[in-house]
Amino acid sequence: MTRKNNLCALIAVMLLSMTLLSCGYNKPKSSSTRGIARIMCDESFESVLEQEISVFEYQYPEASIMPDYINEHDALDSLFQNRVDLIIISHDLTPDQKKSLKKLGRGYRSRMIAVDAIAIIVNKQNDIAELSMDDLRDIFTGKVKRWGEVYPTKLKNDTIKVMFDGSGTGVVHYMKDKFLNGANFGPNVYARGSSREVFNAVEEYKNVIGFIGVSWITSDLKSAEIPIEQKYEELKTQNEVSVIDFTDRIKVMPLRGDDKIQGVKPYQAHIYSGDYPLVRSIWAIDASYNGTLDHGFYTFLTGVIGQKIILQTGILPAAEPVRYVEVQ
Repeated sequence: MTRKNNLCALIAVMLLSMTLLSCGYNKPKSSSTRGIARIMCDESFESVLEQEISVFEYQYPEASIMPDYINEHDALDSLFQNRVDLIIISHDLTPDQKKSLKKLGRGYRSRMIAVDAIAIIVNKQNDIAELSMDDLRDIFTGKVKRWGEVYPTKLKNDTIKVMFDGSGTGVVHYMKDKFLNGANFGPNVYARGSSREVFNAVEEYKNVIGFIGVSWITSDLKSAEIPIEQKYEELKTQNEVSVIDFTDRIKVMPLRGDDKIQGVKPYQAHIYSGDYPLVRSIWAIDASYNGTLDHGFYTFLTGVIGQKIILQTGILPAAEPVRYVEVQ
């Protein structure tokens, strides 16, 4: 009886195993379109990445992208500490960083996914018509402390307060390199904490000047308001974009390049032509294995639909051709 019972038990286990396999119990838990992926992104790109994630998760319902919006330094540190495989920052890895990653036995792939611009925003009460690159240099070093020292203005006695999104973000690094050769800012420069907080400070205080990515100030919210199903269908079929304007809650300051006679705002056309002088790149750096969700999302960002989403945010995709349509 004991042997018979053991045989029955063995047959039962085999039948259960076959049933579980046939039901997909042994199906891989993660793939390029399924599972959970944690990624890290420079905070100034949050408004762009949120739109990318919403469309990707709609296209692949079994995928969940969990982003952390932090400063660029911490994103890179997390990559090298093996805490994350995919990061979004404002530059590719440096030669030294590539060597360090290789020593850790980690391969990687990287690609520029967009061309961004840093917008200069001021309060609507600010009546200055435009700023030059030299004006910004003087403001950043503290050489110029009041708005009246820049141009004749009704704010002539107001102290200039410069607001950035943080102390280690891509925006801060870019502006330090661009204007101060990496040196520190003057005492009138503050880290607000996030792009949203910079925007709010500019909207509230008349003496503040802020610097944030263009995608934070686009007023074309129709793309965000339409149902995701409709947005996805439009992304698959449309290959053009209307000229995107900026929100009217603040003033976007025109900037004059060193070799220009007139300032321009960071519209896509001026970013594309090079007339707007504060332009930077957005890079996706992926150290994951092929077939993982991280790699699947990286491929999406660099693919046609991912690039079209970028086009709708007010900045330039790195790969997708741009056709502008004037709205009559």
